[in-house]
Amino acid sequence: MSGETPAEVLLRSLGVTSPDEIDLEAIAWSMGAKVREAELPSCEARIIGFQDQAIITVRNSGDPRRRRFSIGHELGHWFHHRGRSSICRSSDIGNPGAASQLEKQADRFAADLLMPRFLFGRSAAQLKRPDFEGIDMLATTFTTSRLATALRCVDIDSWPAVLVCHGPSGRRWFKRADSVPDDWFPREDLDPSSPSFSVMFGAVERSKSQAVAASLWFDRRDASRYRITEQSLKAHGGTMLTLLTLTDPKMLTQGSR
Repeated sequence: MSGETPAEVLLRSLGVTSPDEIDLEAIAWSMGAKVREAELPSCEARIIGFQDQAIITVRNSGDPRRRRFSIGHELGHWFHHRGRSSICRSSDIGNPGAASQLEKQADRFAADLLMPRFLFGRSAAQLKRPDFEGIDMLATTFTTSRLATALRCVDIDSWPAVLVCHGPSGRRWFKRADSVPDDWFPREDLDPSSPSFSVMFGAVERSKSQAVAASLWFDRRDASRYRITEQSLKAHGGTMLTLLTLTDPKMLTQGSR
């Protein structure tokens, strides 16, 4: 169908009609690549190819959902960057804050392969509201990590949302849905009065999805006029993920002040 990405076109050609039919080893085989697992102490995954054949090696330890994304990532390299051997570290795969353009392209292929819009969008639309509980349900359905699933929700604009990652020293990265105007730019620091502050620096693992003042998260002069929905949870490596949803339609007008 028009507008579909190469990974989605591939899935259609293989007759995939549900998430449980996304068999990565079979898909890799159809692309001329063989997948194997091994101990990889210095990297997450690698691909070595020659002409139209390749071997993808993925680390045999860790989260199985992470391994699936790593395989999809290497298939992205095989599709887009054939002729190059690739060795990818953990920081190269699924990391929107640090990846190079080549790695981002491979990540996009993996996301399209594991969570194709023609399946994922329909599932996301069935959720009652945007929150991490719903994201976790989607992650179970598509056998993907919470982070990859949350990024996909933002990427396909399931909701007018901003996903933000913080570390102890401040904001690390953020990703906006296309429906969110560029001038809604999240602050680098955490406001101590925000519920997320107790998640980042306290014993709270996950906050409830709740309405807060937009000025806690955005520096715009008119931010105090609006309310948004905020939910945060602890993530890997001492980081915190926050889902901010713009619930007021007036906030979605570019340049409105």
